[in-house]
Amino acid sequence: MSDITVEEIKRLRELTGVGITDAKQALVDANGDFDTALSAMRKKGLTKAEKRGEREARSGIIGTYNHDSRIGVLVEVNCETDFVARTDEFQAMVKDIAMHIAASAPEFVSQDDIPTEVQDVKATEFAEKAKSEGKPDSMIDNIVEGMLKKYFAERCLIGQPFVKNPDQTVEAYIKEHIAKLGENIVVRRFSRIVLGEIN
Repeated sequence: MSDITVEEIKRLRELTGVGITDAKQALVDANGDFDTALSAMRKKGLTKAEKRGEREARSGIIGTYNHDSRIGVLVEVNCETDFVARTDEFQAMVKDIAMHIAASAPEFVSQDDIPTEVQDVKATEFAEKAKSEGKPDSMIDNIVEGMLKKYFAERCLIGQPFVKNPDQTVEAYIKEHIAKLGENIVVRRFSRIVLGEIN
């Protein structure tokens, strides 16, 4: 126990958003191993984040990002209270998401936002491709499902690798902030404008 420093407790608290007591206990449980404690606290925080995802988010901000005056992004990100919406951490997160949209050009927020007709067109296209490659009929549905999942994951904001840390998705980045800030956070919508392009 004497090996655990106040600095480590503070650092763990800052990285995970847990209280001092929880941070200290996590380090004790991990026998002073900071990385193990951090991993345990993140898992605990993300579990809580999943539960918070059921709560309604009606506050928030509209964030902006402008890249070289050539790409502009507007994004609406909601949380539960104005108090959290005004925090530097929430606002920095929204700016990061806007910057990611500018860089990665997603078409949809999540799979739920993809119109059925768009999914149907792609499903037909992938089924024809699989048939032309001589895949057995019994496997076509599974192949198409896998291809659709991959295709739309690349085009949905929350499924994309986060531009500032490609080891995590945008969804994981948002969930980290749900755990830290203690509120449900939802990307509601976005608009990406490129100079000279017409949608």
